[in-house]
Amino acid sequence: MPGTRGEKETARVAGFYLLILAVLIFDQLTKFWAVSFLPSRESFVLVRGILHLTLVYNAGIAFGFFRGHQNLLLILISISLAFLFFGGRRVHSSKRPLDWALALILGGALGNWIDRIRFGAVIDFLDFRIWPVFNLADSAITIGVFFYVAALFKKKAA
Repeated sequence: MPGTRGEKETARVAGFYLLILAVLIFDQLTKFWAVSFLPSRESFVLVRGILHLTLVYNAGIAFGFFRGHQNLLLILISISLAFLFFGGRRVHSSKRPLDWALALILGGALGNWIDRIRFGAVIDFLDFRIWPVFNLADSAITIGVFFYVAALFKKKAA
């Protein structure tokens, strides 16, 4: 019978992995473009005073914290990714909004993790001048965390 519980579960799981893959591919393609076409530390103006493209290699984590501790960061981030992937996936396996949030977080975290392995730093290029330079992976992580917390509050309120 079409639309059985098993088929729905398979489609949900496939969607989870496809969202991770889409975020990862889009992130890596935009970073490849940034590295290929933007001179390091020089800004390309898209909207003067609002949006610039500025290639930055961030060896730390958010806002450049823990710069100079690349090996420790790589280990901690690898452990966090494993926990999110294996632990978080099991905890919320039947909650679609939590799956989407987790997929955004994982896709972004994997994109930045790949940068750390390849370059020893994360490639950032989106520069709004009122916030540190960031990338699409950072955006996916932030959006995912927002939706994850919102879903948890909604669940708690219900």
